[in-house]
Amino acid sequence: MKILILTGKFGMGHYSASQSLRLQLLGAFPGSQVEVVDLPAYAIPDASEAIYKAFSLLVTRGSGLYNIYYKATENATLKARPLLADLFQDKLGELLWEERPDAVIATHPFCARLVADYKEEVASDLPLVTCITDLSSHSEWLNDATDCYLVGSRDIRDRLVAKGVEPGRILVTGIPVKPEFKRPARRGHRGLGERHLLIMGGGLGLLPKKDKFYEELNAMPGVRTTIITGGNQKLYDRLHGRYENIEVVGFTDRVYDYMAQADLMLSKPGGITLFETIFSELPILAWEPFLQQERENARFLIRHQIGRIAPKEPEACLEAIARLLTDDIALARMGQNMRRLKGQLEAQSLERLMAALTVGAGKEAL
Repeated sequence: MKILILTGKFGMGHYSASQSLRLQLLGAFPGSQVEVVDLPAYAIPDASEAIYKAFSLLVTRGSGLYNIYYKATENATLKARPLLADLFQDKLGELLWEERPDAVIATHPFCARLVADYKEEVASDLPLVTCITDLSSHSEWLNDATDCYLVGSRDIRDRLVAKGVEPGRILVTGIPVKPEFKRPARRGHRGLGERHLLIMGGGLGLLPKKDKFYEELNAMPGVRTTIITGGNQKLYDRLHGRYENIEVVGFTDRVYDYMAQADLMLSKPGGITLFETIFSELPILAWEPFLQQERENARFLIRHQIGRIAPKEPEACLEAIARLLTDDIALARMGQNMRRLKGQLEAQSLERLMAALTVGAGKEAL
């Protein structure tokens, strides 16, 4: 069976979920062919990087406008045709003709919409699976031509049902993460009373800029800190080797190793990051989010008591770190709640999905 996963690098979460889903499918079904395609890069290779940079600028500098649009369209029933839709539609048709997949999985709403439009325009019965990569039920993800939705939690399943999606078309899989995040944690191999803190700033390494934050973090009694700066080379150069109790790591594809050894993580609450911590059973202290999707994710972690929100002010953030790192009862309870959430995921969901796709089944078989 050949599966095409379509995505876009509008932030690295969608692409990361695609790669993780590919590994899951190949691991469960070794005979299958699974390919990930960055659709904007395929359709307009000379302009895709500029598009991604423009999007990044929008969400970092114009987050207020972005949030207004996002909230205004959350429950929209009429959808505007995507920008450059005709160009992308032509290129999508070429891609599907070249690859001849048995099914398509979309991990970005733009890709899901294009495939849904393609199916309706050419009367295709090509199975379309939409993997929602945030804890969101935003209408941008919903299309009549979608045969199955993969969602992160029962909460999202219930909200999709309330919007008219048939329950049988929804599988509660969790947001896809690399298999390594599901290995047992290795906490406990440290000095008496020592705690390990992991700080991540996302793919762009968005972390505090003032030295005082790191000086006070370094002086925190009994705390060893690892900071992953990602693509922020300037911050890496400024912090690396400077503090006795802080290890600084640049880009790494072994985040799971650092999560497995930490007692607490400070990070932005992206959908992928949230489920990496859930599978790692690592309590999270989330920076107060500014994007609407991440605000939804933050509400989820508070509602299910798997973490807390860190104040924006560096001094208050440091106090929150110290308070939670020394609260063994709270950390243990958060770990238990993460195990409970993992227990709610449908263990045989991918098997159900593949069985339905293999026989060319539609809504009823799922």
